[in-house]
Amino acid sequence: MNRELKRVTIVALLMFLTLFVSTTIIQYVQADALAADPRNSRTLYESYSVERGPILVNGTPVAFSQASDDLYKFQRVYANGPLYAPITGYIPVNGEATGLEASLNSYLSGQSSSQFFDQLNRLISGQDPMGASVDVTIDPVLQQAAWDALGDYTGAVIVTEPATGRILAMVTKPTFDPNAMAVHDGAQVQATYEGLLADPGDPLFNRATGGDMNPPGSVFKLVVTAAALESGRYTPQSTFPNPATLTLPGTDSVVRNSGGGTCGPGAEVTLADALRLSCNIPMAELGMELGDAAIREQAEKFGFNTEFEIPNSTEASTYPRALDEPQTGLSAFGQYTVRATPLQMAMVSAAIANGGIVMNPNMVDAITAPDFTPLQQFEGSEFGRAISQDTADTMVQMMVNGVENGAASNARIDGVSVAGKTGTAENGESDPYTLWFTGFAPADSPQYAITVLVEDGGGLGQEGYGNLIAAPVAKQVLEAVLNT
Repeated sequence: MNRELKRVTIVALLMFLTLFVSTTIIQYVQADALAADPRNSRTLYESYSVERGPILVNGTPVAFSQASDDLYKFQRVYANGPLYAPITGYIPVNGEATGLEASLNSYLSGQSSSQFFDQLNRLISGQDPMGASVDVTIDPVLQQAAWDALGDYTGAVIVTEPATGRILAMVTKPTFDPNAMAVHDGAQVQATYEGLLADPGDPLFNRATGGDMNPPGSVFKLVVTAAALESGRYTPQSTFPNPATLTLPGTDSVVRNSGGGTCGPGAEVTLADALRLSCNIPMAELGMELGDAAIREQAEKFGFNTEFEIPNSTEASTYPRALDEPQTGLSAFGQYTVRATPLQMAMVSAAIANGGIVMNPNMVDAITAPDFTPLQQFEGSEFGRAISQDTADTMVQMMVNGVENGAASNARIDGVSVAGKTGTAENGESDPYTLWFTGFAPADSPQYAITVLVEDGGGLGQEGYGNLIAAPVAKQVLEAVLNT
């Protein structure tokens, strides 16, 4: 063989190997990622040619496929669609899928690499192809209770299991009916989508995990209190000056407590009372003493500045960088540019309830093939330790005091010890407040961590406050499962 022929042979061999490796990577290594990519319209359309797997709540389908007499072969149906819309999402004939329909599309459509042999067996046996079923963590009793309790408010309710991170309820309002987005008429789907986008209530927002995020207000005081106790420089009995107003250093910005006066009687106030009564001035003083770096470090241990996959994508709650002293003072009671989702604040409460350990949030228990073979089981996993067990124990009692005889009193439940914190966040000089409650119950053996968000002041503008509106919503949800 002459030299030129050898070169041609080697080049051809290298090209073949390159093609083989790239094809293998695409077909096997990257198969799931490519199938899940929302830009992959081919996978989306192919999913209509199989009986898409159901999404199950406690064994009952809340999303399933039924035979259709048009070219798409199957019609996606959402049972009680508005109730479960933030969980299931929808899969349209044009555009991008959302919710679990998007994040687990490869499994639901039977296209995941782990389902290859199942699909091959069905092809050989002449059976119709089918997708896998997805069992979610949602408790239908809690989901309905959260829906009922939120009523006509604009906002969200999320309930988690502190020890595992499992999401037991996730409601957001206003909402929409995903059935309207699943019809087999592309023009109708587009018109519906544009109508939802134009709706001033933003029904496509999942306010539990993102959307236009709100300042957390006083529920963020839990993070600052945790940072103080973890520093070793403060205890619940540490004291702070107790004026009726505080002018932030170098500015003309004045901080006031929600009642307009001092934080209880006396020239000084303890950290415990500042949290129990939800006072802004001592928290601003504490925040400026701690500094923004310490607060940010503590916030990030709870999950701030991190996006989570549940497996739906969530938006990162934010604590900003490079704050000066006045900005840090404002951030210490959840103002300035601090922003949070109900999911994030539920993670804060859940971590306190769980002895200081933050669990990764999760909304899926299992994925199962049509022949009942388990494809994936989801177990609780740790995000990390946010605070020590001692700090967690101390904060549990401080939060219980806030419900029993403090600013979160409307969350009290007869016969049950509830730990909680309310928040009333400002959005602008004349804009309605954002109202919050976060906590857990029973406080001595936590089963449920809950966060309630109510936007637009609950219809009361700047007359609404967390204990008036958000705390009773949380109470109603918890009573539905604790008193049964």
